[in-house]
Amino acid sequence: MKLAMLEKQSVPKKLMQTVESKEQKQTSMMRDIGLLILRLVTGGLLMGHGSQKLFGWFSGPGLKGTAGFLESMGLQPGTPWASAASASEFGGGMLTTLGFLHPLGPMGTIGSMVMATGKVHWGKPIWATAGGAELPVINIAVALTLIFTGPGNLSLDRVFGIRLPRPLVVAVAVVEAVALAYGISRRPETALAPTSEDEVDTGVGVGKGTL
Repeated sequence: MKLAMLEKQSVPKKLMQTVESKEQKQTSMMRDIGLLILRLVTGGLLMGHGSQKLFGWFSGPGLKGTAGFLESMGLQPGTPWASAASASEFGGGMLTTLGFLHPLGPMGTIGSMVMATGKVHWGKPIWATAGGAELPVINIAVALTLIFTGPGNLSLDRVFGIRLPRPLVVAVAVVEAVALAYGISRRPETALAPTSEDEVDTGVGVGKGTL
């Protein structure tokens, strides 16, 4: 607005450049604050979600309960799968919250949410009230947004000047994609899929034995 008004007037070019630079800095700061809020909320909730599986915190099932649930869906042996799922959510949430080693945090979020969608929510209406993938899809969208925009200036990566090599990021993405494809393709020997509402993972909260 200020820049547009100045352009209509006869003002020194140096003054216009100063105003333009100030507006750009304000816009950049607002963007960084927005990304920080997005990281703190999404990453923090995902950390809590992963801690339920990994440590049994917040009335969660713990690693043993998570392993048993995953085995019921054909992911055997359950303990390694439970460890990987829990680490993906807890670690991915932590890295996202801190803006550290980007984009590994959002990639971990996408992996866990894709697995939850494919193993728990697939074939159901999209809404969370119907046991669908509404919230996992939202988390995936947020993670993709962070991958494309970066964590912003208010992050540990920016503080320490960290930038992961592209080949490393690609390699992690390939390994994750292969693991997801294999895990989703696995089927239980007997149909023990969760049916009650409190057994269905919404992508943020967790009930009794969730993915």
